[in-house]
Amino acid sequence: MNQYSLADAMTDKGNFTVPKLSESNMGFGVLGVFLGLLLEVSTHGPPGMPRTSWRHQDLDLTEFSEPNVFNYSTLLLSEKGDALYVGAREAIFELSKKDVSVRNNKVLWNVADNHIAKCTLKGKSKERDCLNYIRVLQVVDDERLYACGTHAFQPQCDYLNLGNFSLSGRPEDGRGKCSFDPSQSFTTVMVDGELYSGTAYNFLGSEPIISRYSPSQSLLRTEYSTSWLNEPSFVFADVIREDADRGDGEGDKIYYFFTEVSVEYEFFSKLLIPRVARVCKGDLGGQRTLQKKWTSFLKAKLVCSMSELNFVFNVVHDIFILKGETWRDTVIYGVFTSQWGNVGLSAVCAYNIAAVEKVFSKGKYMQKATVEQSHTKWIRHNGATPSPRPGACINNQMRQQNISSSLHLPDKTLQFVKDHPLLEDPVLPIGNGPRLIAKDVNYTQIVVDRVQALDQKIYDVIFTGTDKGVLHKSVVFEKEVHIMEEIQLLKNPEPIKSLLFSSETRSLYAGSDSGVVQSPTAFCSHYQSCFDCILARDPYCAWDHRTATCVNIFDAPRQSHRRLIQSLNGDADKCPSMSPRALKDYKSVRVKLGSSAELPCVATSNLAQVMWKSNGTVLTETSSFLLMGEGGLLIYSVGPEDQGHYECWSIEWAPAAGKNFTRLLASYVLTLDPPPRPPHQTRHTTTTLSSQDASIERATESNGKTDRAISTGGTSSFFATAQLTSPPQTDSSLTQAPSSTIRIQLKHALPPSSKGPHPDSLAPKAEYLEHSNSTIALLLLFLLFFLLFLAALVYNCYMQYLPAPCLQLRAALLGSHKSEHQPEYRACEAGFMETSATDKINLTVQPTQNGSHTTQKLQALRDTGYETEPEPEYSNGQIHCHNSSQEKPFDVDCEAQPIQFADADEPHC
Repeated sequence: MNQYSLADAMTDKGNFTVPKLSESNMGFGVLGVFLGLLLEVSTHGPPGMPRTSWRHQDLDLTEFSEPNVFNYSTLLLSEKGDALYVGAREAIFELSKKDVSVRNNKVLWNVADNHIAKCTLKGKSKERDCLNYIRVLQVVDDERLYACGTHAFQPQCDYLNLGNFSLSGRPEDGRGKCSFDPSQSFTTVMVDGELYSGTAYNFLGSEPIISRYSPSQSLLRTEYSTSWLNEPSFVFADVIREDADRGDGEGDKIYYFFTEVSVEYEFFSKLLIPRVARVCKGDLGGQRTLQKKWTSFLKAKLVCSMSELNFVFNVVHDIFILKGETWRDTVIYGVFTSQWGNVGLSAVCAYNIAAVEKVFSKGKYMQKATVEQSHTKWIRHNGATPSPRPGACINNQMRQQNISSSLHLPDKTLQFVKDHPLLEDPVLPIGNGPRLIAKDVNYTQIVVDRVQALDQKIYDVIFTGTDKGVLHKSVVFEKEVHIMEEIQLLKNPEPIKSLLFSSETRSLYAGSDSGVVQSPTAFCSHYQSCFDCILARDPYCAWDHRTATCVNIFDAPRQSHRRLIQSLNGDADKCPSMSPRALKDYKSVRVKLGSSAELPCVATSNLAQVMWKSNGTVLTETSSFLLMGEGGLLIYSVGPEDQGHYECWSIEWAPAAGKNFTRLLASYVLTLDPPPRPPHQTRHTTTTLSSQDASIERATESNGKTDRAISTGGTSSFFATAQLTSPPQTDSSLTQAPSSTIRIQLKHALPPSSKGPHPDSLAPKAEYLEHSNSTIALLLLFLLFFLLFLAALVYNCYMQYLPAPCLQLRAALLGSHKSEHQPEYRACEAGFMETSATDKINLTVQPTQNGSHTTQKLQALRDTGYETEPEPEYSNGQIHCHNSSQEKPFDVDCEAQPIQFADADEPHC
């Protein structure tokens, strides 16, 4: 029997098995494989770059918030009236969905003091937990809403009358309808006056249930078993209505989407699996088995993976069901991330409702099995399946067998579905892979709009909210998904906790902890050129060549659609041709000689590359005087050769069109200010100046440096080369007779040309120091190795491993006057002067300054090479050396005149 591992979850069909491994090696092996996948995905992940980024302050966004009110996380759109209902902390608001800044009504729902006291006794925070967070807002009828709140960890529900916008005052128990904890995930949906919910049923959150509350029927819920629900995190629930042309009579179905801890896969820690569960609206429970329990509850695995890397996104955060004209046209969109958040990837997967129905109607069941005395696992059920099919809704075929409701189902079928709620076959996404993968972003919410463009084709536009308050807008094409815009919805980087779309107002509504934001679905008017309007590839936008504006096709009159230009493959060649820019269109920039010039240029597209041209020549950053950044071009120390025409071009590649498109973004004319008019003087080939003129000239020219001259008015410029024939004079010499001359040599230079830089004969600029990151890294690495070498040297000297080198280093540091005795000391240290006790070495006596001679005595050296010990003196000024031990070659015995240190060598008088 093969054991299931994480590799099962990383395959498209979910049936892949691996050879059996021992339990001690299974966890480490799977962990190693997974870490390898993390590295592969993080280094080779898709770019997912939005083309355009809009800042919050640059957009026309409508916001709503009130002082001391937080957690605007529950939103409900009225389908018939002009209302957006907002559930916040201890307050419910009615806003205008046309303009959310307009508040129509407000009602407070506070917690009594006795309930707050009970909450604090349970260890909860009075300021944060023991409040009433409105979590449920559902439409009951045209006159009432059903609202539920956490109510200090004691959930309560009540009816909200829309006429006077007040609560009925008859609260109901909210257990099973609303979560206890405001941070706990849950979901609800109201279907024909019945509330379907998925949440925790107890204070600790350890008893999850999927339930139905009906005014006319008893409570129906799931079995309390890990086989049914194992630590689920609910995200969404909705109803799929039955079409009249379907013909099987199964009725409406409610689908739940959640992430739970896997029971079928073996892993070293809790492995999360995204699920879809289904119950039938007409389910009434069993007669004897599964009384007041779901008889139609089944669940299956949702697969969202990168097939090329066998990497799965195993956490679902939100679901949006895009309903079509028939139930078969329904598409389910979901946002997924990985359980291991350090990957930094988010994915959007889409599923056909027909594929989901096929799994529930024909999929294989799984059952518990004990494998070789190991933990309980789940394997495929290969036995016979009872009839009618377990978990199926009551259909016309069952009615022909006199089974008109779930109360008439046989016990064998009910017992089977009780023990086998999990299906083996997974629900595969459209195209067997994600529609969209974004890097370095965490998606939290999703809504989808279906748009008919001017080419009469239907496109799905995806809006995804992130945990940083940013909205991504993408469009789905046949072979790709293009991220059009990145919109900063919230002022501060905080998660978007709810996201709704209104087809009536063509607006998006985002709820967060700080407030509610309303945003249009498109910002067409912000595209200032046809180039940007077309390359955005936005189905909402088109270019009107008569008004020269980018317009929203839903706002433009239908009769004007014929003159609108729209190309969703990004073919900007359809734009009207532009005349070449005249010289008068260039912006003039005048700077002083030697100063810096900044030429702004900002590309409107994140996918475009900026190219600069100077007098028709493409500029590069090879010159140390140029710095090309996101904001434009910066020129250091401007000289005459930098004058001319500068153009900033945008180059953008359109993959669908298969070509590059260039556009001129900015153009400048850079000129130098003329220098101040010099005093009158006669220019000669060789000029002898007076002492005062020469001194002033030398002070002005800073020790004779050559300056660059500017040619103005079409005349040739000249360079003065000053040559001093005497040293510079002091201030007192200014009044004395001249003793030096300055020769000025005139050199003619060409005037600045607009076709290229000046010749090399011009004076060069001052060198600009520019250190790259690689140079700094090499310097730091070299410094690190040098410090390590010094540390090793000090350690070896301290541990007496290198006495001779250390002694030599110390001697070199103390001075050079001891060099006269170095040969003898080196011989003693190395043990090369081997003599008997009677052998003597006559030292050369060095005379002192007064002509006298001094006999020097040396002390025997220790094995450290630093200190000496006194020894009996020997006659004739001789030194006695011998090798006392073979194991200590540096232990020597040298006699000489007594001194303190062997390397001191101080002369004695």
